[in-house]
Amino acid sequence: MGSNADIARRFNEMGDCLELLGENAFKVNAMRKVARVAEDAADDLCAVALRIPKALDAIDGIGASSARKIIEFATTGRMAEHEELLARLPAGLMDVLRVPGLGPKTVKLLWEQGGVTDVPSLKAKLASGELATLPRMGAKTLQNIAENIAFIETASLRTRLGDALPVAEALVERVRALSGVQQVAYAGSLRRGRDTVGDIDLLVATDNAAPIMAAFTAFPEVARVLAHGDTKSSVRLKHGMQVDLRAVQPAVWGAALLYFTGSKEHNVVLRERAQKRQMRLNEYGLFPDDGQAEPPQTRGVKPVAADTEEAIYKALHIAWVPPELREGRTECDAASPELLQVSDIRRELHCHTTASDGSCSIEQMVLEAKRRGFDCIAITDHSRSSAQANGLSVERLREHIAAVHAVRDRVQGIHVLAGSEVDILADGHLDYPDDVLAELDWVVASPHTALKQSSEAATQRLLAAIANPHVRVIGHPSGRIIGGRPGLEPDWQAVFAAAAKARVALEINANPMRLDLRDQLVHAALVTGCLISINTDAHGLDNFDLLRFGVTTGRRGGLTAEHCVNAWSWKRFEAWRASRG
Repeated sequence: MGSNADIARRFNEMGDCLELLGENAFKVNAMRKVARVAEDAADDLCAVALRIPKALDAIDGIGASSARKIIEFATTGRMAEHEELLARLPAGLMDVLRVPGLGPKTVKLLWEQGGVTDVPSLKAKLASGELATLPRMGAKTLQNIAENIAFIETASLRTRLGDALPVAEALVERVRALSGVQQVAYAGSLRRGRDTVGDIDLLVATDNAAPIMAAFTAFPEVARVLAHGDTKSSVRLKHGMQVDLRAVQPAVWGAALLYFTGSKEHNVVLRERAQKRQMRLNEYGLFPDDGQAEPPQTRGVKPVAADTEEAIYKALHIAWVPPELREGRTECDAASPELLQVSDIRRELHCHTTASDGSCSIEQMVLEAKRRGFDCIAITDHSRSSAQANGLSVERLREHIAAVHAVRDRVQGIHVLAGSEVDILADGHLDYPDDVLAELDWVVASPHTALKQSSEAATQRLLAAIANPHVRVIGHPSGRIIGGRPGLEPDWQAVFAAAAKARVALEINANPMRLDLRDQLVHAALVTGCLISINTDAHGLDNFDLLRFGVTTGRRGGLTAEHCVNAWSWKRFEAWRASRG
């Protein structure tokens, strides 16, 4: 049985095929919408298709025809229309679409008029100069294509949030220091906190953009200037990421920041709301709609709101929407909750020391948590089956518990829990017997191996761990590594229901390689009534800084302090901790 990612890939590819074949935009957009629904779905759509096929029709964005395709895929592992569409195109043409900067329209041109059928033929025709006669294929464009091919042969197309954000923040500070800059921010999917980003979008407010663009393209981090204009420039950094800088007038800062933050779907919702109020919204502001075809900003029409995002939302009678929630779902229908902030987090409940695979001693980790203002830290070194992580045998664990308690007695002003990150074995048993688990103050149960098992086996595995009375948190529940492995794909609704009933928290592992649970699963878990725990899984002192990535993921799922056990008062947390085991 396939995954939601498999379904999304097939619908996206069908959308690409239809566009390459010149089919109407409605069909193309319908395919892309189903792909997005599949990517975001917390339920396993194949499991739904097999168990309650009619339930697919009730999912917004999935029509009857798309539902039939999903059912077909769930039952046969194939999607006939997907295969038929691919068969109508040269086998390698889809690979050409993966070259940065080449959308379906350009690829269609390269195929139909240039004879390009795959990346090798594209490279050969670039080398021979054959493509120079095609429309819109100037020397600069062809050079960019060649360089982008070389880029994808040596680099990933997406960058993890944890790698991209520090780069963006450093660039923002460098741009802020330039003369004439009034405001600067990063925008796009990075501002929305997505777990991976394709590039970095920077926005600057200034009355004199040209010298800022000149300075930006000359930054020492820049490996190559892709475009250099008076109000927009694009560069590729030495480590491979593309950065786009746009300059706008200070008076339209809010409208531009709103527009370039996105998402595309959120912007569509806002434009529709504007239209219902006889207004027009674009990156220059919110304007009265006077029925003229020419854009209002070119005719000197004064905007209703433009200088701040807040003013635009207010004029549209929409409560402020935090950037993390701007994905075009239901965020504009009601006021957003007070989302969790890094400052709400009071304790770290999953970390490692030199006893297993950490780099610092128990006391070093405890003192760092105290320095950061935490009221508690749980030391959770690996259990015995994690041999690669120097997991603790039962004998070593007991010695470790004593060592943790000794530090607890020595360091005042912070609660110190002797815990363990206990492997959830493939059959659902935990790595230590119950009598050993009973000696611990805190148990995080996590899957580390057998991460390709079936959905049914994965479900039973996690349910068994949740049922164990000593377990308080399920650590990184899917075991995914972003860009590395998809991890377990259980029946998440069954897992969430069991965790909510048992009041076992599900972890958002803040390491940007994991961010597990992912954002949409966090949302589904909260709807089901689950508790969430955000932890850095720190293996060293600097890992505590990863907390913000977990909080961002929680915010994208709608997480509030009320549902995050790390944010509770000590009295409430301790009562919950002691309620099992």
